[in-house]
Amino acid sequence: MSKPEGSRNTDIVGCVFNIERFAIRDGPGIRTTVFLKGCPLRCLWCANPESISAAPQLFYFENLCTRCYRCVEACPNKATLISPDGVIIIDRAICKACGKCVEACPNKAREISGKLMTVAEVLEEVKKDTLFYQNSGGGVTFSGGEPTHQPDFLWHLLKSSKESGLHTCLDTSGLVKPEVLKRMLEYTDLVLYDIKHMDAEKHKEYAGVDNRLILDNARLIVSLGKEMIIRVPLIPGHNDTPDNIKALAGFMKSLGLNKVDLLPYHSLGKIKYQRLGMEYKLGDLKPHTKEEIAQIKADLEAYGLKVGVG
Repeated sequence: MSKPEGSRNTDIVGCVFNIERFAIRDGPGIRTTVFLKGCPLRCLWCANPESISAAPQLFYFENLCTRCYRCVEACPNKATLISPDGVIIIDRAICKACGKCVEACPNKAREISGKLMTVAEVLEEVKKDTLFYQNSGGGVTFSGGEPTHQPDFLWHLLKSSKESGLHTCLDTSGLVKPEVLKRMLEYTDLVLYDIKHMDAEKHKEYAGVDNRLILDNARLIVSLGKEMIIRVPLIPGHNDTPDNIKALAGFMKSLGLNKVDLLPYHSLGKIKYQRLGMEYKLGDLKPHTKEEIAQIKADLEAYGLKVGVG
């Protein structure tokens, strides 16, 4: 989002799809995690598909719909239609996520994911729990999507947070231009750095792009002396092989890093794809068992790494 002429830093607007208070897994202490919309990756296992688009989107909860058809009448763009058998159809290509159908629905079967907010509005929410941050060593974490996908908005959020005395954490995939990343790091205390796969071709297959820029940016962060924790979404049959585990450990050791958090796969976000009219490409993939996760944790620890499981 561009900055209007004559506006103050706190007037800059971005798109936020969730603000999670009392978060305890996105950095030290009790935190507030602000999730920004927009992501350049297309990870097969993404648990928050509403984070991919940078614009607000319509969730449709078919199980709550009673087919009163008030949404059809309310839609100014004729994006909500009725099929011959009475089923509601949403033409996502012309839906503007204006929210008129949400207002008309008496059953809460519709919801807009993504809200335009100013920096000041976000910080007002974040600072409500300042006392908890102080007592626990917590702060604010900016996540996504990929938060650097909204660079101006994110930079002013980070800057305003530091000016408010808050510990700041950036949760990023690292798929960002180095000069943009360096700018964000000016006001970042801790980086949570997602690494999906160590092999460039596999990374492209699973996430849509190769990982060369991501690995280079990890090196950049270390060279700048920023504290960084590697986080790995652990996906059965995709990045849990001994070869990938070994390559990850070797890369971390080469950077002098020794802390990694494993984020085991779950299918809780699968229903969101249906609500957004999207295809979930992993089908009925089964999560790892506790024993399998424990073994992968032990394998990484054997390389001298400190391993957490989220």
